[in-house]
Amino acid sequence: MNKTTKASTKEKDSVLYQTSGQIAIITMNRPRYHNAQNGHMTYQLDAAFKRSADDDAIKVIILKGAGKHFSAGHDIGTPDRDINDSQERKTLWYDHANKSGGEFLYVREAEAYLGMCRRWRDLPKPTIAMVHGACIAGGLMLAWICDLIIAANDAFFSDPVVRMGIPGVEYFAHPFELPPRIAKEFLFTGERMNAERAYQLGMVNRVFTRDNLNAETLKLANKIAEMPRLGLALTKQAINNVEDLQGKRSGMEAAYAWHHFAHSHNELESGNKLGGETIKSMAQKNKEEA
Repeated sequence: MNKTTKASTKEKDSVLYQTSGQIAIITMNRPRYHNAQNGHMTYQLDAAFKRSADDDAIKVIILKGAGKHFSAGHDIGTPDRDINDSQERKTLWYDHANKSGGEFLYVREAEAYLGMCRRWRDLPKPTIAMVHGACIAGGLMLAWICDLIIAANDAFFSDPVVRMGIPGVEYFAHPFELPPRIAKEFLFTGERMNAERAYQLGMVNRVFTRDNLNAETLKLANKIAEMPRLGLALTKQAINNVEDLQGKRSGMEAAYAWHHFAHSHNELESGNKLGGETIKSMAQKNKEEA
């Protein structure tokens, strides 16, 4: 029998957890804000991933978004933005909330962005991102930590943060998800990449119509779930290890440092860590380039 549990504290139902046989379905549920990720959602996602990892009945995990879009990225301006709040940390980084200067953002993002994404990438069960609509900036991080990406034919991907003077999102997987020259184009222009091109370049595994996306993703998840649990875990570990030997982890460390140099530079130049950009200005420019 299917069952749904709603995770709720400050913001009601920001993450939903549902099971279907051997499949866990984790749904980001801030559709009003296109599933922009505030701290509350991030920690609720972590709880949902941990729950699926702990449940021996679960073999495969699907991550999806409610509403029109998978995720519009990090929350940089909704009424429930909680960047200044302390959270119950999941890595060994100390609290950011009472810190100042560059330490404030560096520590927060080392925990909630880079640290969380690495934690979820290493989850020893297969994960599938089911992407429809927008998958922008921080949304890419959530899709990229998954082992497979299944996209609707209306899905699009972009990382426009170079407009802020920042060299890509914190989980800097761009040159592993895309060929290097395509990764440069992707970042230099900030343009949207549609699902078909993402499929052709190997970033997306399969593309389906929006109407068929859910059923086809579940079908694939159930096929994977027929494999032995340990075999799946070891296979995932082996391939992730090869990526790290190719420089994925060390490359991210360097990119993360440059990312925060950019934040500090913006703060010194304009008094704004995002280079003066807001949720409205970014959305408007993204719309103009669509």
